[in-house]
Amino acid sequence: MSSPSPSVTALDGRRASTTPTLIWTALIVVYLLWGSTYLAIRIAVETLPPLLSATLRFAVAGLILAVVLRLRRGPGALRVDRRQLGSAVLIGVLLLAGGNGLVVLAESGPPGVAVPSGIAALLVATVPLLVVLLRSANGDRPPIWTIAGVTVGFVGLILLVLPGGSSAAVPLLGALTVVVAAASWSVGSFLSGRIRMPTDPFVATVYEMLAGALVLAVVAAGRGELADFHPAAVSIRSWLAVGYLMVAGSLVAFTAYVWLLQNAPISLVSTYAYVNPAVAVALGALLVAEPITSQVVLGGAVIVAGVAVVVTTERPRGPGTGSRSGATPLRDRQ
Repeated sequence: MSSPSPSVTALDGRRASTTPTLIWTALIVVYLLWGSTYLAIRIAVETLPPLLSATLRFAVAGLILAVVLRLRRGPGALRVDRRQLGSAVLIGVLLLAGGNGLVVLAESGPPGVAVPSGIAALLVATVPLLVVLLRSANGDRPPIWTIAGVTVGFVGLILLVLPGGSSAAVPLLGALTVVVAAASWSVGSFLSGRIRMPTDPFVATVYEMLAGALVLAVVAAGRGELADFHPAAVSIRSWLAVGYLMVAGSLVAFTAYVWLLQNAPISLVSTYAYVNPAVAVALGALLVAEPITSQVVLGGAVIVAGVAVVVTTERPRGPGTGSRSGATPLRDRQ
């Protein structure tokens, strides 16, 4: 008698078989699409107000996902209790308004002020390191190799943002903004495993995206972005970038990631944390001529090495804890 094939609950609630080919296909999707979102953000903010672009991305993606769930699962597909809704709203604000919104701001502005997309990805790669620090502050005792990886990663962060004499030096204010964004994302990732969230990750994401979009819209209005917005002044290139972020970054890659969490070893899934920055740096250099200096190579390599040590030495706490334990970054990266 043959053993049953591994399976997972999909968007329509049914069970589907999985194979190594499907796992690697989904992993490559996450590698490439999430790695490319940093460049797409940079292109989007060329002619779109930064926080408005993020608002559009998450509002539309959240509504599309809500409609898909409603159509495929029927009435009650999005039903949650008040506590679950409040938790999802909190996490959405931390991850998307704080985490993503600040990255978008850091990548906007003129040359010398805006952080290059590849640098932003390298700085965001510190999220696993920050999550380990939060766990330690909460009384957890990570393995010694995890602590070593965190130390190495932060040495790389210092090397990356040290002031340099060249015109290609990393803008310090923008870099600090991305670090704050990573901290916001880390807190959201950490809390998501410790508060009562909706049991279905797709449903949770609908409310997270809509909550993040609402806060981003309010802040954008406060910054005058809505009053100064003129659709005719937005380039086709920027509109296409926002559309790409909606579909590729927030829907396709996220769905692939959630599927992987339930079908592949967490140690394999978590490799996106140090593959995405490499993809982002390469795309930035190839497509928009972002400089790759020796400082970027050295600092980036040390950060990625530290993250790799953390990811490979961490272990989930039990079945299904890959996305909620706080041991690894949560869901949609950027």
